[in-house]
Amino acid sequence: MEKLKVGILGCGKIGGTMAGTITKMDSAAVYAAASRDLGKAHAFATQYEIPHVYGSYEDMLDDPAVGLVYIATPHSHHYDHIKLCIEHGKNVLCEKSFTVNAEQAEEVLDLAEKKHVLVAEAMWVRFLPLAKTLKEIIASGIIGEISACTADIQYIIDQKERIVEPSLAGGALLDVGVYAMTFASITMGDDIDRIQAAAIMTDKGVDKQDAITILYRDGRMAVLNCGISAISDRQGILYGRKGFIVVENINNFASITIYSDKRELVQRIPAPAQITGYEYEVESCRRAIEAGKIECPEMPHAETIEILRQMDTVRRQIGLKYPFE
Repeated sequence: MEKLKVGILGCGKIGGTMAGTITKMDSAAVYAAASRDLGKAHAFATQYEIPHVYGSYEDMLDDPAVGLVYIATPHSHHYDHIKLCIEHGKNVLCEKSFTVNAEQAEEVLDLAEKKHVLVAEAMWVRFLPLAKTLKEIIASGIIGEISACTADIQYIIDQKERIVEPSLAGGALLDVGVYAMTFASITMGDDIDRIQAAAIMTDKGVDKQDAITILYRDGRMAVLNCGISAISDRQGILYGRKGFIVVENINNFASITIYSDKRELVQRIPAPAQITGYEYEVESCRRAIEAGKIECPEMPHAETIEILRQMDTVRRQIGLKYPFE
C-alpha cells in the first residue's frame, strides 16, 4: 500500500499534533510543511522529520506529490486556505471550525465539487470508533426513549491570541462550542425547531461563555455550555426513560458508561487504543481519495454546513459578528 503523502499548512501546535500522529501511521506520511515564515517551517520540519519545507503555501501546493493538505491555521483563514488548496487541485482536511459561517462553507464545497477534490472537516470526534458505538447503543433502545442531552466543554484558553482576537474569529463557540453542538447532532439529530442562546462577552467582543438550548420538533431538548476561562467535566449525557448514558470527554470520546433507571452501572465501554485520535480522520480521507470520493462518509458536507448554520444562529442571537464578515 502506497502511503498518502500529507502536507501540513500552518506550523502551529495543532499542526504539530497532526504531524506527530501521522509519523506513527502505516498508511500515511508527512511529506511537506509550509509556513509564511520559512524559519518556522524549517524548525517544524526538523522536529517532525519532514522531508520537504516551503516558505509559502502556494509553493507546497504546486508540489504534485502532495496528496492531502491538512489546514491548521486560525478559523479566520480557513476559507481562503481551503479555496487556495482546491484551486491547486489538492484534497483538503481542514481543522474545525471548517469556516467562519455557513455561506463560506457552501461556497468552498461547491468549488470542491466542480474541481472534484476531496474536502473534509477535521471534526475528529465524528471519525472516532466510539462515535459509531454510541449511535449503535442509542439505536438499541437500552435507555429507552431519550428526552434530553447535556454537554459541557470548557478550557482555560483565554490567553491565546487566536481565541481572544475578533480578527482571528475568536471566542468559545467556534473553538470549543462546536464540539458540544456536534455531540448534540450525533446523538439527537438535526430536526430542530429553534435554538436559544445567551453569552458572556469579553472586552474585545468575542464570546467568553455560551449557554445554548436546542429544542427539537419532536419535543426533545439539548442543553449545551462552552467556555474559554474555566475547566469543566467535558461530559455529554443522554437522559432516557430506562436510564442514562455518560460520555467522558466530548472532545475525544474516552468512554461510554450506561446506567439503569435505578442509576446502577450497566456497562462501561472504553475507547480503543489510539495514537491521538487524529489518525481516524486521515485514514478516512485516504480511503475516500482512493475511492474517488469528494467527501468522507463520517463527515458529510451537508453536516458541516448544518453545524455552521446552527452556529450562525447562535452568533446572531449573542450579537457576535467578526470584522471581516
